Formats: sequence, C-alpha cells, structure tokens
Amino acid sequence: MRPNNGNSETRTLTVSAFIATVFAVGGLVVGLVMGSLVIAFDGVYSLVSLLLTLLSLAAANQLKNNHSMLSLLGRNRVEAIVIAIKASVILLIVSVSLYSAVSAMFTGGRPIDTSVATIFGVLNVLGCGYAWWYIENKNKALASNLINAESKQWQMDTMLSVAVTAGFIVAWFVEQTPWASYSIYADPMMMILMSAYFIKVPAVMLKEAFTQLAIEKIKRERQSRTTRTAASKRVATTSA
Repeated sequence: MRPNNGNSETRTLTVSAFIATVFAVGGLVVGLVMGSLVIAFDGVYSLVSLLLTLLSLAAANQLKNNHSMLSLLGRNRVEAIVIAIKASVILLIVSVSLYSAVSAMFTGGRPIDTSVATIFGVLNVLGCGYAWWYIENKNKALASNLINAESKQWQMDTMLSVAVTAGFIVAWFVEQTPWASYSIYADPMMMILMSAYFIKVPAVMLKEAFTQLAIEKIKRERQSRTTRTAASKRVATTSA
C-alpha cells in the first residue's frame, strides 16, 4: 500500500470511530432509560464497533511502519486476524441479544414509549446511513480490507436501525388498536427477528477471514519449502 493510501485509511477509520462514539453514547443512554432491548443493543453494537474500529486503526498505523511487528507478519495476514476478531465479537453480541430477547418474550415483554423510540430510530437511520455511505465510498477508492470490514459494520448498523425504526412504527400503530396489550412484545420480537437475520453478516466475515488465513498459511509453507530447497542446492553445489 502506498503511504498516501495508508494515511487515507487512517483518516477514514478515525472518522468512523468518532461517529461510532456518538451512536454508542446515545444508544446506551436512550436504551437504558427506556428499557428497550433493541435500542440498548444498538448502543452496545455501536460501542463495540468503536472498540473494533480502534483495533483496525491501530493495525493500520502499525502496517504503515515497514519495521513493525505487524508488518513483518504480512498485511493480508494481519487484516484477516483483525476481521476475524471483529466478526467473533459481533457474533457474540448478536447471540447474547437473541438470548435476552427470547427470555423477555417469556417474562411479559418490554413496555416502551414507541413515539420517542421512533424519533430516535429515524435519527439513527440518518446518521448510520451517512457513515455507511462515506466509508463505502472510501473503500471503493482505497480497496482496503480493513475499510471494507468497517463498511460492513456500518451496513449492518444501518440495516439494524431501519428495521428498529420500522418495528417501532408498527408497534405504535398496534397501540392504537384493540390489540394494544400485545405491543409490549414488539421490542423483544424485533430483537429476535433482527438477530436471526443479522447473524449472517459476522458469520460470513469470519468465514472469509479464516479462508484468507488458510491461504496465507499455504503461501508461507510453499515459500518455506522453496527457501529450503534453494539452500540445499547451494550446499550441494558448494560441496561438489
């Protein structure tokens, strides 16, 4: 990677970290105050996204230094490891959230203020949509695996926000009907549906990362065999 691309990669990850910070704080505060599983999950996901972005940022900075330990490991290998860590953490969050939602379904649901939740959801959609658009455009220009993984994170967050907002709107309409008593199950039900759908994203990321690591291992083994063969031939020539 050229130095200017490395700097652009760092700037893009820094912007992503800043936006993730805003959504992490907002989502956690609103989710805890309202007692909403979905909004709290969105906040936790944003917080983890921030931590994972910082991990990518640290890796990108190290890779710019040709003499750093990560550079010696090789860019493709480091990127695959970082992406594998990201995917594993996201997979864990989705799994825990799914368990919490299923538990809530069997313990009386979760009553929430759907009007406030909808307003928060709309703001989330706009913010996450902008972050996804910005980072995806940078990804097309930089062709970086780290930025590509970051784009997938924001894609998942944007789709999550759209689904959450749509769910809260539906829940609001249900509250205006004779079935209003069932609206308390809207929050955990949305969490279950989203978990079942979004679990695919980190699963695919994890599979791709392990595939890349396997490819890098094969390359290193081939290179090692080639080096040993060349050394053996030099020794044989010298002995002759």
